Amino acid sequence: MIRPGLTFALWLALAVMIVVNDMIGDTWIAMALSVRAVEWYKALVPLPYVVMLAVIHARRTAGPRWLEAALLASLLWAPSTVLVDFLYARLTFGTESVEFLDRFAFWWSAPYPLLVLALLAAPVAAGWGLARRGVQKPEG
Repeated sequence: MIRPGLTFALWLALAVMIVVNDMIGDTWIAMALSVRAVEWYKALVPLPYVVMLAVIHARRTAGPRWLEAALLASLLWAPSTVLVDFLYARLTFGTESVEFLDRFAFWWSAPYPLLVLALLAAPVAAGWGLARRGVQKPEG
């Protein structure tokens, strides 16, 4: 079953967590680590949270239309989270779009694409894993 309200609520929790994580990385963590280490912190810390929310989404949308629900989450979570992250950087530090796009520079081992790929893949992988195991949506 496709549940857009659930998808939005989980995305909102994800967006808040990523913005708070970025704030912590840009203030407290940045005082102790290098810029590259802070970028790795800001990309790796949300990954378990992304997986957890993807599993919650998959369990609540299990059933015959799990793929559509997973694709909805995948295709909404990734671009909108990048947009929220950009707006945070823009409003907090006045970051220009070109400077923000440098976070995607995988040729200098920028870790940000890992987070975006996890946002794209986690809902589909969790839905596929639960569908393969035959997990049905809980009643209630």
